[in-house]
Amino acid sequence: MTKPTEAGANAVGNVPRPNQQIAPDVKLGQGVRIFGFVNLYGCEIGDGSKIGTFVEIQKGAKIGRQCKVSSHTFICEGVELEDEVFVGHGVMFTNDLYPRSTNPDGSLQTDADWTCLRTLIKRRASIGSGATLLCGITVGEGAVIGAGAVVTKDVPPGAVVVGNPARILPKSAPKN
Repeated sequence: MTKPTEAGANAVGNVPRPNQQIAPDVKLGQGVRIFGFVNLYGCEIGDGSKIGTFVEIQKGAKIGRQCKVSSHTFICEGVELEDEVFVGHGVMFTNDLYPRSTNPDGSLQTDADWTCLRTLIKRRASIGSGATLLCGITVGEGAVIGAGAVVTKDVPPGAVVVGNPARILPKSAPKN
């Protein structure tokens, strides 16, 4: 098992391990734990959060306090996790509803050629392993996304959603 870096001090001069790519523009809160083989740039990570192995967090993404992001997860630009959010293994976020490599003239697209749609995950929500969340949605406070779900629209607070596309289950899960 790879030992975590106590990265809260990273912002004041602690150098990342060789198997971590943590750009100088990353804002890390106190007590953040970062495991090996991560790629972080231009993002913010709140106090006490834990970032697992093989995670990428892009510029403009915000991770709240006391969040847990499990291994093999991709958090792209435009995603915000509020405090105490759980993200399971291999979760994928998107930020473009119509991704293209090139423009109609064949030139490669640049930042000016697409619109980043924001995604908001509210406090204490949980996202199961292998879920995919399309951009432009809000997952409500305390909601649960089942493993492997494909979330294409907003999820109400406290709801449990599963499947592809994700559907709300009857209110059977206890609320904490």
